[in-house]
Order: sequence, then C-alpha cells, then structure tokens
Amino acid sequence: MRRRGEVTTEQDVDPATVETDEDDEARLPDLPDDPDEPIVEAPLAIGRAAIEHAVRHAPTSPGVYRMMNAACDVLYVGKAKNVRKRLSSYARPTGQVMRIARMIAATAAVEIVSTETETEALLLEANLIKQLRPRFNVQLRDDKSFPYILITGDHWAPQILKHRGAQSRPGRYFGPFASAGAVGRTITALQRAFLVRSCTDSFFESRTRPCLLYQIKRCAGPCTGEIDFPGYTALVREATDFLSGRSRAVKEDLARAMERASADLAFERAALYRDRLAALSAIQSQQGINPRTVEEADVFAIHQEGGYFCVEVFFFRTGQNWGNRAYFPRAEKSFTPEEVLGSFLAQFYDDKPPPGLILLSHPIEEGELLADALSIKAGHRVKVLVPQRGEKKELVAHALTNAREALGRKLAETATQSRLLQGLAAVLGLPRTPRRIEVYDNSHIQGANAVGAMIVAGPEGFLKNQYRKFNIKSESLTPGDDYAMMREVLERRFKRLLAQKSADPYPVAESEKDSVPQWPDLVIIDGGLGQLNAACGVLDALGLSQVSLMAVAKGPDRDAGRETLFLPDRPGIKLEPRDPILYFIQRLRDEAHRFVIGSHRKLRSKDIREAGLQEVPGIGPARKRALLHHFGTIKEIERASVADLGKVPGISAESARRIFDFFHARPA
Repeated sequence: MRRRGEVTTEQDVDPATVETDEDDEARLPDLPDDPDEPIVEAPLAIGRAAIEHAVRHAPTSPGVYRMMNAACDVLYVGKAKNVRKRLSSYARPTGQVMRIARMIAATAAVEIVSTETETEALLLEANLIKQLRPRFNVQLRDDKSFPYILITGDHWAPQILKHRGAQSRPGRYFGPFASAGAVGRTITALQRAFLVRSCTDSFFESRTRPCLLYQIKRCAGPCTGEIDFPGYTALVREATDFLSGRSRAVKEDLARAMERASADLAFERAALYRDRLAALSAIQSQQGINPRTVEEADVFAIHQEGGYFCVEVFFFRTGQNWGNRAYFPRAEKSFTPEEVLGSFLAQFYDDKPPPGLILLSHPIEEGELLADALSIKAGHRVKVLVPQRGEKKELVAHALTNAREALGRKLAETATQSRLLQGLAAVLGLPRTPRRIEVYDNSHIQGANAVGAMIVAGPEGFLKNQYRKFNIKSESLTPGDDYAMMREVLERRFKRLLAQKSADPYPVAESEKDSVPQWPDLVIIDGGLGQLNAACGVLDALGLSQVSLMAVAKGPDRDAGRETLFLPDRPGIKLEPRDPILYFIQRLRDEAHRFVIGSHRKLRSKDIREAGLQEVPGIGPARKRALLHHFGTIKEIERASVADLGKVPGISAESARRIFDFFHARPA
C-alpha cells in the first residue's frame, strides 16, 4: 500500500500546464495543532511587533485592514471606524481570546485601505472576505447565484425565461427564487396560465407553423400570427401583474371572463379560462406559507449546534413565498450566532439586490450600519429588524424551525459520512481516516474532445467548489490512449501541489475540523491495473511514492456490485455486493463519471456549435438548410428525436439516424 509521506524532490513546473485553484488555504505552521493549547510567547511577540509597526502608520479614519502571514496569505479581513484604534487592540499583551491569539501569532504584516465612510468600509470588507476567503473570518460557503424569471423587453413578442447572472438584458426581472427547480415549475405554470412564449428569438423568427407548445396550449402562437399583437400584449401584462403581486386581481379577472364565456355558451373558451385559473392556483399552492401583511422581505434565522452553524433564508416577494435555502457558513466555535449572522449578511448581499425589509432571528451588533450600507447600495431604504410580535415574528420562528431541522440533517449526514470514511480506512489499511479523497476519470470519443476530471470528497460529503477539469493538451498523445491521459492529468495536478507547498503535504492546520487539506489522503482512479500502474509511475517520478492509491475496476459486463479494488503491491479486493463501503466507493466513482461526462459534453457541444453541421457525415448544404429551417437552431436539432428528424424534407430514415448518433455519441 502506498503511503502519504514527505515530499523529497522539487520539480520545475511549466506555468502553462498548471491548473488554477482559487480555493486553496494557507497553512499556519507556527500554530499548535490543538486550538485549546496555549500559544507560546515567541510567535505572539513577533505578531504583536508586526501589528505595532502597522499601528504607527495607520489612519484614524474608517478603513479596511488585512492581516497576512509570512507567505502573504490573508488571514483576516476587518473594518473599523478608526483603524488605528482597532489595530491597537490587537497589540495588547493580554485579554485576547484563543482564536484572536492564534491569528496574531501568525501575522507577519498588515495592509490597510482607507475609505470615506464606515459604510463603505463594511461593503469593501464583505467583498474582500468573499474574494480572499481568510481563514479567521466567517465564510459564506456554497454561495451560488440565484435564478430569476425574466420577461424580456427587447422584442415585440416578449419571452419568459429563467435567468442567472448580471441583469443586463432589457426586461422585467422577478426574484430571487431559491432554486432553479422552483423557477422551472413556476415558468411551466405561467405558460399554462398566460400562454407566453419561452422559445428563443432565433427559433421564433424561423417558424412557419406553430410548434408543439401551441398544440398543447402552453403558448399563444405569436410567431405565426395565431394571436394578434394587442392580444399577446394583454397576456404579457397579466403575467407581469401576477409576478408583481397583483395575483388576486388577475385571478378575479379570469374568473369573470370564464363566467361570461359560460353565459355565452362558449364552453371551449370557458374551459381555457378554467385551465388558466387552475395553473395559477398550482403556483400558489406550491409556495407553501404566504404572508398576509409582508409584501417584500428576506427572513434570516440562525441555529448553532455541535460546532456548526446553519442560516436559513426565506424570500418573500409581492406577498408570495419564493422559496428558502439553507447555508452552513464556516466559522470557529468561539463565534457567537450574532457575530456569524452579522458577517453572513454583509457577504450575502455583496452581489444581490436587498429588499426593503430584512427580518432576523438574532440582533446583530451593527444592524443600523448594515441597513445604511444596503440602502446606499440598493438606492432605496432598507430596514433590518428583529421582530418581537405579529406575523413577522411568526415568519422568523418558521425560518428558525427550518434552520434547526436543516442543521440536524447536516449533522446526521456528517456522522454517516464519518463512519463510511472510517470503514474505508479499515478496508484499505489506510494509516488514518481520510479527510480528503480525490477521484479521477477521463472521457473522450475516439480521442476527440478528451477531458480529465477530479472530484473531491471529505467528512462533509462532496466538495464541489474544489472539483477540477483538465482539458487534455499534449500533442504527442495518441488519440484514445487512456493511460497517457491519466498520466497527464495526475502530473498537472500534483506538480501544482508541489509548486505550492513542496515541503509540507498538509498546508491546513489539522485542528480545523471543518476544513479540508489540499493534499489527498487517498487517490482513487477509475480503471483497472493498467490505470493503477500509470498512476504509480507518475507519483514515483514526482517523489510521491507514499501517496495512498487505489483503482476501481468495473465488474464483468460493467455490473455494479462486482467491482475489483486494486492496490499497489497487493492482490485485488472484492467486497460483498451489499457492503456499505462498496456502495460508498461506487458513489464516489459515479460522481467522478458524472462530472467528467458533463465536462466532455460541454466541450463537444462547443465544437459542434462552432463547426455547425459540416461535421455530420452525409449532410450537405441543402439538407443543412432544411434542418435549420425546420428546427431553427443547432441546439434544437441536437434535442430532436430520430422520428422528428425524419419529418424534415430531404432527410431519410438513415440520415436521421446518422444525425441523431452524431449528437448522442456515447463518450468513453
């Protein structure tokens, strides 16, 4: 069994072959492994001296300061109304809590940025924490952008679609929604209720007859004149009114229209209004609790248990519940819930528009300052309140219940994951329970669009912010040579680690139970003995012969449950088909396969879009024009079934099958 050990050689690394990794954290070598162990005076004295030097040049005005270690890694970002006074408090010889003492002991330099006001300092501090991820700050983790619903404003027939990212396209944005699934369900129901189109502009312009959505009554068919401009404009206005909070008025208008149609014996038209009303009711029934007196607010509740924090966020817009999301910010146990919530809020709204009202479960120290900063950023008044009674108090209590339950589930999952990791260490004979597992896989089609991928798992499950993909670059590589591809991926990954910390394979302090080291405790390769030997050769050449390594070979006929585990210098291992450890290994392997296949398909789709249909065998200019005229875009051609392709004039059954196979070829 290969073991993890000290790095014995240094390698010259070509920067062009090194993968970037923005989530790496710096090791603080002068700190004790146990956070409760006293800090020796020598590092503290050095750190205080560095801070005292900064105090002599610090301004007495507002600003942001960054404490840095000897390697220029940012340890902590803070803000103050009087920077000199705040830094002076760190230089005191006594009275520091252990977390602050550990930070001071590692400090080698302090950088300061002055600001005009304390509110500017607060906004800058939040931005820098999100960018730099300092070890001693509260960190907002898994901060993904929220989806919105957009009704476009740059076309005579507006389109309804899901939108993420910068709101640069003209139109009306409604959100945020807590999940893409909630947006998808809402858009589907809105299509049924208001018949607003969801197709792209290029698809819209190419239509000569109504598409399937018109046939199933999810679109009014403006592309072919099935509805006139005033009629479609009225539908869009109704959809906008509904999303803007005037849902009751919209439903009352539809109910009156249904009654009039029924009185006129126009039963088909009455049934259409009935279906639209049912669709609107479906939207609101899926939203769960809807407030009676709160038009627009975000509700935050925090719960602490077992050394973890959970912040539950609910979004209420236009009197409707648009979903909730649980966050698990990274913070040391010495932080109070109030401190974590205050830092969380500043980072949360760094790239999101705040509503007019923010409701909290705990009072935060700088609530008024945060409200002023968000008001300046949003261009309207923002209130930050801890409600004491009434419906607002009920909303916070509901969010707090969800936070408590979400953290309970998280702790249960973590405990289960820990047991699986301990079992894996016992089965493989690892020297310690792994805290970082890296799994590697490759994907290609006959050598084309070759891509490798690495996924990472730890005590808290999959760490998706540390996944990496590797576009295979070597020109000397034989197309389809899986062993050479694996060698290139591993060389690029471990050369980068060597370049970062050639003397220490554990750059993150072991005492941080909620952090994951940069170096793996176990490397898993998807493949058999050949893949294992290729990986061993790479690690031996780099002087990493003690890194724990395993290959997972698929069973006969690729049957799950009959995998063989190959370890260096040991016979293959077969676990019982129902062994939980085998299920765990399968889950790791399948996640790597899912990620690499997705990366490969994105790369291949990009090449297909750039090359057009010229690469499809047997498709000339005439057939290409016929396909584009029928489907509108290459993306729609890619989505089409064999039967749909066969309906295009000039496309035979054989050509349809060839086109379908081209777009759906299974990668290796």
